[in-house]
Amino acid sequence: MTSRAHDAADAVSRPAWTPPAGKPPLSSRLLRATWRGLPARRYEVGWEPELTVPGADGSPLVTDHYFPRAEGDFPTLLVRSPYGRGLPWSPMYGVLFAEQGFHVVLQSCRGTGGSGGTFDLWRNEAADGRATVSWLRSQPWFTGTLGTIGPSYLGYVQWALALDPLPELKAMVVQVGLHDPYALFHTNGVLQLENALAVAAGMTYQHRGFVPFVRATLRLRRRLREITTARPLRGAHASALGGEVPWLDDVMAHADAEHPFWHGASLGAAAEGLSVPTGLITGWSDALVDQTFEQYGRLRKAGCETALLVGPWTHTSALQQGWPDVFAESLAWLRAHLCGDRSGLRPTPVRVHVGGGDDTWRDLDEWPQPPGATTAWFPAPEGHLIRQAPTDHGPVASIRYDPAEPTPSLGGPLLSPAAGPRDNGTLETRADVVTFTGPPLTEPVDVIGPVSARLSISTDTGHTDVFTRLCNVDAQGRSVNVCDGVAPVRTTGQAPSEVTVPMSATAHRFAAGHRIRWQISGGAHPRYARNPGTGESRVDAVDFTPVHITVHGDSALTLPHA
Repeated sequence: MTSRAHDAADAVSRPAWTPPAGKPPLSSRLLRATWRGLPARRYEVGWEPELTVPGADGSPLVTDHYFPRAEGDFPTLLVRSPYGRGLPWSPMYGVLFAEQGFHVVLQSCRGTGGSGGTFDLWRNEAADGRATVSWLRSQPWFTGTLGTIGPSYLGYVQWALALDPLPELKAMVVQVGLHDPYALFHTNGVLQLENALAVAAGMTYQHRGFVPFVRATLRLRRRLREITTARPLRGAHASALGGEVPWLDDVMAHADAEHPFWHGASLGAAAEGLSVPTGLITGWSDALVDQTFEQYGRLRKAGCETALLVGPWTHTSALQQGWPDVFAESLAWLRAHLCGDRSGLRPTPVRVHVGGGDDTWRDLDEWPQPPGATTAWFPAPEGHLIRQAPTDHGPVASIRYDPAEPTPSLGGPLLSPAAGPRDNGTLETRADVVTFTGPPLTEPVDVIGPVSARLSISTDTGHTDVFTRLCNVDAQGRSVNVCDGVAPVRTTGQAPSEVTVPMSATAHRFAAGHRIRWQISGGAHPRYARNPGTGESRVDAVDFTPVHITVHGDSALTLPHA
């Protein structure tokens, strides 16, 4: 029997359903009332709380059901979360989408939010998702048309279900989503320390309720310096997180992506043969922006219908200030593929916000755009950034990086409120930061696509990191970060080593009169764990060694142009 015939037969056999009388939680209704710029409500919303759904091994998964109070059949959205089923998920997904004509099944992942079993980061999501769809098939209101939606780890559980998609799955919307846990916690083998701690606080406390989560977040913020400067780093988080978090110790300690610990963690392969229409949403300062670009590329290569929206957002602001845009994009995609209404879709598959101050959006046929012009900028003595390739490949600048007094991080793609573009002026006055700055531009320059740096580095100890950042310097001299990257460097003797550092991607206009700046340092702490300079593990090191880092003239910053 075909899937469509099965759905039709199931619709005939489904028993009558009498909707329960419950209303959504008062907190959800109050928060819903504060939002502006959202579509008008189509239906009143009902609520069926704390249903028990058997997981893959029979563990009870606590589930809330939101639904439109109206006659007729409506498609279903599955939202699986390790962060609880209350604020903000209840109003953002349960209430908002139910009032637009969807059944919404909001479920706590095993070991969280009252669900049975033990939460084991990433390892049970595929099986539990399939078990939940099996349960849906027995519900009288389920029509056989299913979509999934959600951000961050709520995106990971969608990719888990898509590894072997069931016939009911007709559409996905992955918002600021995760598919590769290793890349969330490590960049080129460098531990993303601040983000790892933020994830641990969220995973440990958010499902317990709003107040415990806020308290844990504030406690972590107060103790962040104490935790991130501890020697050794391993286990130092326990005082702020209320005890040991075993999975956090594991992810911090395993910096090698090929270690067996990470086997099966990445779900990138889910996109490689997928035919389920998938909408992707991210922000330029989202900590997971590169993961979104990776999945978009895989989906396009597979011939899967997909769309990409990239806004001027961080991981959290996409669901706050950006929510009207994110919600509208998500709703249009789901209506198109679950309800047959394509009127809200964009004419092009890609829409990106162009930074630089004009608040403009650009519609594109693909991402990245077809290979076009790239410009290489080269470091020169006295802090200049030039277009002409130098003939002298000798030293152009040197800094001393001391891991005991590390170069601080500022802005960028974090999970905390400190994320995003920031004035880098004070940072760039430090002796352990070097900048190379181009001349004032005579006309605007649009940089659209992946940015990268090729660095020729020598050191006196053999072990260091290199943190590299693209900045926009305005006519008043204010330097604002655009995108960046980090990589470890291993040198031998006095000879320089060459390392290519991906610096994410951007869509940014450098206005006439502005200058392009290349910023280089030996780290960005506590965003990244310090390189101890000794070759020892970052989480176990007790002894630190300062390092002199020298940048050579055959380094280059490569910018793609529209």
